Amino acid sequence: MRAIVLRAHGGPEQLRLEAYPDPVAQPGDVLVRVRACGLNNLDTQIRRGIPGVAIAMPHVLGCDIAGEVVALGPQPGLPAAGALGAAVAVSAALAPAARPLQTGDRVIVCPGSACGRCRACLTGNDSACPQYVMLGYQRHGGYAELVRVPARSVLRVSDRWSWEEWASVPLVFLTAWHMLIGRARLQPGETVLVHAAGSGVGIAAIQIAQVAGARVIATAGSDAKLERARQLGAHAVVSYARPDWHKDVRRHCGGEGVDVVLEHVGADTWSGSLASLARGGRLVTCGATSGPHVGIDLRHLFVKQLTLLGSYMGAQHELLRVVELLERSQLRPVVDGVFPLEEAAQAHERVGRREHFGKVVLRV
Repeated sequence: MRAIVLRAHGGPEQLRLEAYPDPVAQPGDVLVRVRACGLNNLDTQIRRGIPGVAIAMPHVLGCDIAGEVVALGPQPGLPAAGALGAAVAVSAALAPAARPLQTGDRVIVCPGSACGRCRACLTGNDSACPQYVMLGYQRHGGYAELVRVPARSVLRVSDRWSWEEWASVPLVFLTAWHMLIGRARLQPGETVLVHAAGSGVGIAAIQIAQVAGARVIATAGSDAKLERARQLGAHAVVSYARPDWHKDVRRHCGGEGVDVVLEHVGADTWSGSLASLARGGRLVTCGATSGPHVGIDLRHLFVKQLTLLGSYMGAQHELLRVVELLERSQLRPVVDGVFPLEEAAQAHERVGRREHFGKVVLRV
């Protein structure tokens, strides 16, 4: 198969198209022919090298995969006639009852997989599993023509959206859903501040907050992105190019502040995010793009009775709910640009410039 192979950390020039051995479906696996793979900031971080994190080389990046099932490995513990009926989640919008997965099925892949047996997995908290691993990070991903994934990680989808649009969904919509619904417990009528409105997580969060019946204030660094965020459904927009942007956020809330902050930028926005919260507000964070080290005045935390929540990926049942809403067009993917597989380096350069609004996708 053709694959973009990383053999050393560094710049985009390290992403090289090679002939690479085809993966083989092992027991409990399926083989997916990749039609499109979305890019994430995680891809660029792994490519550059994450301090303290060892990546086995050679490595294939990519955790946002849409494609077709081409082979099914033996499924231990399941009868042959219903090989994957109990393991594969199927959108209720597509079929009233699950059927066994078959070759040729259109699927997206849950970006992380867990053991399925521990307390976290059995209580629907997959990403807290001690054995949780991510495609394109701890195992080979989707910058390739074929990928081997656990059978329980695939979700059947329709042709309502293109391959590139479906590949724009898994990581960012799962992350945003788990942050807002799973962790912050966003309620109808509340106000949520969504940072980096042009990012994949930001775009997903704006839409999910609307589905939840919340009011959205979105931030971005350019007028063009702010206008796109407004068109996507943000009720108010704020430029964080202004040093006192958090005051603008509070003005949009009548001076009281927001109920929830979706924080995934890190050091650059942290203090402003805390200052934007109303009394009793919740800040949920999943990332540290601008740096992981932040400060906090504990008096501010306890006097205002704030809640700080960490969030990491999400559970497969949450991604299933996202797929159901996408199938009904209550949510929609937003694609910024599509590059052929062999132009993965150029795609990384576009992500690195942070000019995009929506997802950058590789067409395989």
